[in-house]
Amino acid sequence: MEKIRNFALIAHIDHGKSTLADRLLEITNALPPREMRDQVLDSMELEQEKGITIKAHTVRLIYKAKDNNEYILNLIDTPGHVDFTYEVSRSLAACEGALLIVDASQGVEAQTLSNTYLALENDLILIPVINKIDLPNADISRTQEQLKNLLGFKENETILISAKYGDGIEEVLESIIKRIPPPKGEINAPLKALIFDSWFDPYRGAIVLIRIFNGIIEPGMKIKLMSTGVSYTVEEIGVLTPKPRKVSVLKAGEVGYMIAGIKELSHTRIGDTITEEENPTSKPFPGFREVKPMVFASFFPIEGTTYLMLRDALQKLSLNDASLRFEPENSPVLGAGFRCGFLGLLHREIIQERLEREFDLNLISTAPNVQYKIYTNDGKIIEVNNPSKFPSPEKIEKIEEPYITAYIITPDEYLGNILKLVESRRGEQKGLEYIGPKRVLLTYDLPLNEIIFDFYNQLKSVSHGYASLDYQFSGYKESSLVKIDLLINKQKIDALSIIAHEDKAYQKARALLNKLKEVIPRQLFEVTLQAAIGKRVIAKEVIKALRKDVTAKLYGGDFTRKMKLLEKQKRGKKRMKKIGKVNIPQEAFLEILKV
Repeated sequence: MEKIRNFALIAHIDHGKSTLADRLLEITNALPPREMRDQVLDSMELEQEKGITIKAHTVRLIYKAKDNNEYILNLIDTPGHVDFTYEVSRSLAACEGALLIVDASQGVEAQTLSNTYLALENDLILIPVINKIDLPNADISRTQEQLKNLLGFKENETILISAKYGDGIEEVLESIIKRIPPPKGEINAPLKALIFDSWFDPYRGAIVLIRIFNGIIEPGMKIKLMSTGVSYTVEEIGVLTPKPRKVSVLKAGEVGYMIAGIKELSHTRIGDTITEEENPTSKPFPGFREVKPMVFASFFPIEGTTYLMLRDALQKLSLNDASLRFEPENSPVLGAGFRCGFLGLLHREIIQERLEREFDLNLISTAPNVQYKIYTNDGKIIEVNNPSKFPSPEKIEKIEEPYITAYIITPDEYLGNILKLVESRRGEQKGLEYIGPKRVLLTYDLPLNEIIFDFYNQLKSVSHGYASLDYQFSGYKESSLVKIDLLINKQKIDALSIIAHEDKAYQKARALLNKLKEVIPRQLFEVTLQAAIGKRVIAKEVIKALRKDVTAKLYGGDFTRKMKLLEKQKRGKKRMKKIGKVNIPQEAFLEILKV
């Protein structure tokens, strides 16, 4: 164990984490030169295209240090986005140290802070690495000052590198050996291993990435997953170099993969503890929780005939992503589809893109929603993520909505615009501090519902792209929320119902009605559009009828002939209004969703 080092890479998006991983693979000869390519560990097409890590990856590196000893370095490359915070925390729990990578041109960003706090919660030794020193606009002294003021790192602790050109990589490897402690654990104790990621193989079942804390694991051993209590027999164990390589045993302190014929990915929960069935460990690893979706949206196929293809595609995706939840849903406007639960907005975007690219589907996605807790008068608590499932106002005692703590880092020249934006979204300021001569860290409590649609785009717009955002779920708070129903000729359209705060209900209702008036084609009868809270109408618009000129055929004669024809037309329109139906075209529905 003295010759093992387990470490993670943590950074804000686009600070060079995957590029540094490539250089570490190169210098330790983990892959032959002909097999090297950019972003080796980011195997998914979307990961390479967006420049982000979506799944955690692990690789075992063998490095001969300056002291002439060979060391085993287990590198865990973690996802960088806020949506995957829980997975990051479990990956960090499998390590003793981490490289904190900061872009020399951009400095400390919101996710840098968030990931640092996460690493400190797991008692990790942090090595600050300033990357991209080759850029013409790199400001090394300013970045070092930020690391010192915000996180307490001394100037001589930081390592300066250029991951693109390979400068300073050897110093990084030597620092890992000197500064990160070797793992602790008892080989003779009962098996205790942490699951920090898993994916599904159609032939072999779930492949599980594990870190052994105590004991050993070997093929043929009977194991138990502690959160579910299910048992399996180990078929194969090995390490990723980054190619899978079988080994006969994994001991305390080591990181590797395990295959045990697990056919249900839901059994291999991230953060769960594996132990031996006959000689179990007394306590599971702390910090395990079931991942719950935070954002909900519905997917409907544009061609109704592809519904079964969408169902099969979602089932296949859920095999590799246990955090994706879905259930069938029927909309009177859009037909049959699925209501899906996601970890956050990026997770939703990734799932939609994968469905459209990998399975060749054309989808309509409804506006994202969050899950509310509704306390009814009869003492029940209902969790609702779809406005159409909201109970009537007279049955509701109170409603709670999810809140987040948001961290925004921005140059101070954009501070006024950002304060206006956040306060217009019902934000409550918790802190404002300068982290450098011209950079400010804002801490706000915000309702999740207020940021899930276009908040990030607006933040980038008002700060000219310089502000960065990170957030974490902080709990539920009571709010004055109402359900706004849209009625067309007094008929409620469930698919267009929305949840809004009482103070913003009128503005949102008015904006929706104005858009509806634009996109619904005029009919031969007058169409009334209404927005209502319960039975109270709060806004109204009218689409005037198309009028046929019934008097065109008259060429003279008495005035009463004209009046007779107009009265007959009036009676016909009145009858048509009672029996006529308004058809909302699908394009109109998409336009309404944008509001």
